[in-house]
Amino acid sequence: MDEKVLLGHGSGGNMMRRIIDEVFFAGYGNEDLAVGNDAADLPAPQPGERIAYSSDSFVVTPHFFPGGDIGHLAVCGTVNDVATSGAVPKYLSSSFILEEGFPTEDLKRIVDSMRRVAQEAGVEIVTGDTKVVNRGHGDGVYINTSGVGFIPAGRQLGGQYIQPGDRILVSGTLGDHGITIMSCREELSFHADLQSDAAPLNHLIEEVLQAAPETRCFRDPTRGGLASTLNELAEQSQVDMVVEEDAVPVKPAVRGACEMLGYDVLQVANEGKMVAVVPAAQAEAALAAMGSNKYGADAAIIGEVVEADPRRGARVSIRTNFGSLRILDMLVGEQLPRIC
Repeated sequence: MDEKVLLGHGSGGNMMRRIIDEVFFAGYGNEDLAVGNDAADLPAPQPGERIAYSSDSFVVTPHFFPGGDIGHLAVCGTVNDVATSGAVPKYLSSSFILEEGFPTEDLKRIVDSMRRVAQEAGVEIVTGDTKVVNRGHGDGVYINTSGVGFIPAGRQLGGQYIQPGDRILVSGTLGDHGITIMSCREELSFHADLQSDAAPLNHLIEEVLQAAPETRCFRDPTRGGLASTLNELAEQSQVDMVVEEDAVPVKPAVRGACEMLGYDVLQVANEGKMVAVVPAAQAEAALAAMGSNKYGADAAIIGEVVEADPRRGARVSIRTNFGSLRILDMLVGEQLPRIC
């Protein structure tokens, strides 16, 4: 295998065959992928089940960072997007846009990372594509992943089902991913070690649904953070949400970094956290289920859903340490570009 990616690796000929066989098939190959057709032939869901499908692209820099890399992030991000619908993720596609000159060893590291996290999530990468662009016309590697999962019969999740009285949960500390990427990119150092929270959360979601079957919805607070996620959900269901500032879990190092840099931690991106809205009667059960999963050790109930004033529409507020309420707005613009 060549030490660096060359334009010929995207040509469709023998060189492309070589990179597919020696990097992708060797890295995360399986029986479905090895067939080599343009489309995977996969089993259909059971009667009454529905299909969930999601697609995402990943352009993060740097490509490797504490707690993960662009490949790890690509699998986690798409698995989590599919899982938020209540689906059981099953299959992924993986398409690479490579820049001429990208080190082959780095590509193998990324592919191996994808294999390991896909195995943890219980999904298979069954199809893909490879393109190579001229040197200087890319940024090493971009990845697009699509995911397919099956929603069990009778399961209905979505922001439209949120009701006043529901409780808002988050599966762990906020801001870890965004601050880690920013500190790596800007070569900032902190006294405490920071690492990305990127993780596959499909098993955590299933455990919550077993404990709290009437859960209204899940949402992963990625770009725009918790603030943008809650505003989207409030608008979708036309309710108000009130978050208790003291209840929101944040690591001291992340909070300190945000204060130093002027960021609102509630607007910073996360890649391994999940927001759940649950009926009040099932909130403690959902919290216990989150806490029993290794990715939910710092889970917390952080707020509640209340009636919205019909004269002004939906709104998200946060109750501060002083007992006052302030509006929690969506992120405007791009706080931390290219964090995923």
